[in-house]
Amino acid sequence: MRRQSFAKTMGKARRIRHLDQGVKPTHIQLMTELNKIRNFSIVAHIDHGKSTLADRLIQETGTVKDRDMQEQMLDSMDIERERGITIKANTVRIDYKADDGENYVLNLIDTPGHVDFAYEVSRSMRAVEGSLLVVDSSQGVEAQTLANVYHAMDADHEIVSILNKIDLPASDCDRVAEQIEDVIGLDATDAIQVSAKTGQGIHETLEAIVKKLPAPKGERNAPLKAMLVDSWYDAYLGVIVLVRIIDGVLKKGERIKMLSNGSVHHVDRIGVFKPQREEIDELGPGEIGFLTASIKQVRDTRVGDTITHEKKGTEDALPGFKPAQPVVFCGLFPVDSAEFEDLRDAIDKLALNDASFSFEMETSAALGFGFRCGFLGLLHLEVIRDRIEREYDIELITTAPSVIYHIHMKDGTMQELHNPADMPDLTFVDHMQEPRIKATILVPDEYLGDVLKLCQDRRGIQEDLTYAGTRAMVVYDLPLNEVVFDFYDRLKSVTKGYASFDYQMMGYRQDFLVKMSILVNDEPVDALSTMVHRDRAEMRGRAMVEKLKDLIPRHMFKIPIQAAIGGKVIARETLSAMRKDVTAKCYGGDATRKKKLLEKQKAGKKKMRQFGKVDIPQEAFISALKMDG
Repeated sequence: MRRQSFAKTMGKARRIRHLDQGVKPTHIQLMTELNKIRNFSIVAHIDHGKSTLADRLIQETGTVKDRDMQEQMLDSMDIERERGITIKANTVRIDYKADDGENYVLNLIDTPGHVDFAYEVSRSMRAVEGSLLVVDSSQGVEAQTLANVYHAMDADHEIVSILNKIDLPASDCDRVAEQIEDVIGLDATDAIQVSAKTGQGIHETLEAIVKKLPAPKGERNAPLKAMLVDSWYDAYLGVIVLVRIIDGVLKKGERIKMLSNGSVHHVDRIGVFKPQREEIDELGPGEIGFLTASIKQVRDTRVGDTITHEKKGTEDALPGFKPAQPVVFCGLFPVDSAEFEDLRDAIDKLALNDASFSFEMETSAALGFGFRCGFLGLLHLEVIRDRIEREYDIELITTAPSVIYHIHMKDGTMQELHNPADMPDLTFVDHMQEPRIKATILVPDEYLGDVLKLCQDRRGIQEDLTYAGTRAMVVYDLPLNEVVFDFYDRLKSVTKGYASFDYQMMGYRQDFLVKMSILVNDEPVDALSTMVHRDRAEMRGRAMVEKLKDLIPRHMFKIPIQAAIGGKVIARETLSAMRKDVTAKCYGGDATRKKKLLEKQKAGKKKMRQFGKVDIPQEAFISALKMDG
């Protein structure tokens, strides 16, 4: 695959709303009254039809001409389209003439559904006043439906319930409306029945947005107060900043100040997304748009920051958002060590567009130079890895995902452990704490027993079990390190795909944890080091060495594969050597001749084992860590 230029690569990852630079932007003047603006987001579980509903709203209002329409209009990354998921929250401005003859401006934010991107949902909520809660009328309320609607309630939103996919034969609107009332506590008697695929019910949805959702509040004559909702890097314009104006007016050419760091910038452009960029002269209270100000680094624009004028600006900062904290860490190493510099460039460019992705350089005896990266969850990890491999043509080895442990030393200090290979000497360690999560699982009751057993096997503590019709909602306190690798895969497997899962961080708790090392040919492989509970170490060690025995190809010498805690070996397998038939040329004659050849071969193998290098294929690193129950 031909290496792509910087601009072309960044263009591929940019959203669809970034216009080709050859198109001359339209300058329009906006003087929208506050009571004619509606700001709202669409929230739902994964694959319940958020992006399709956004497509129909855009199409119904003529925001995009039919010839330019495509599926997942607001999802621009290739990986979003392929996986059929939303990763980045995207915004679009829609002009709508309602049945009462009035013209309204609707600012829509389409949010992700997956738990890994919950930070995108929560910060998008702060920029709008209402939400459309989309529920699949054939599947009903799922775990992520609950999580996302709670984000909306925390932001004090007016919520309009929408039952989607009514064109499916399995659709049961009455049952799902009852579920919404029982599980969430929202009145769903007048929920709008929609098929985002066929367009049925879209007009009723637009009317409900205008009539049921509140207009924004704001003072046009007050000092400028704008919320920084999102920012991303553009190869031509620098950093593009998405803003929601709370009070005052923002005009092109003005000098603005970021309240968090006091930096001052000159505004080059102001505009809105329709969903292409359209430049305008000013943004007033209640409006959502973008600005560019020749900002070089995304890190200079903190999400949740307050933007005001350099002179006569506001002193009252908005509450802002908590920064996204990585919860899963793993090492990314190039298969070909000569590609390390290419990997560094790729990670630098990805970090420009994803403020929640953190990284630092690390070295490994087995894998060479690479990066220790922090992610919001396993899907986030997969997305970053896929983008590096696809957009930059670099083959990667991914080490075992791990979480942050708190190591309390005997001298009273506390260290954060990101990588099990960096575990300090146990003689100086007083105790260790691991992160715990509160997991909410919604599952049909026939699979409940399997789910309870899976959670118990992962050291879970049951906190709650309730029923909504034939579906059980079980709440468990689980250790995060038991969840990050293959818990979700196992959950889907034991429930035939019918369970839905959501979690939130609960803090740290002390437990009896140890570092388990894997030795191949008496050499520790730090990429396979993991933290395990002492009571489960033998079982995990046995499973891992058995798997490695199948994954590592045979060599000319025998290879011992061991799992060890400190200096104590807890599990061992031996990979037998390939044997060349050195006696093949001996036809009859004295037996001592054959014995001599075999002894010579044996001595050679012993020497080989001493100096031989064992090649571990890259798939072994991930496969060895997937516990099959």
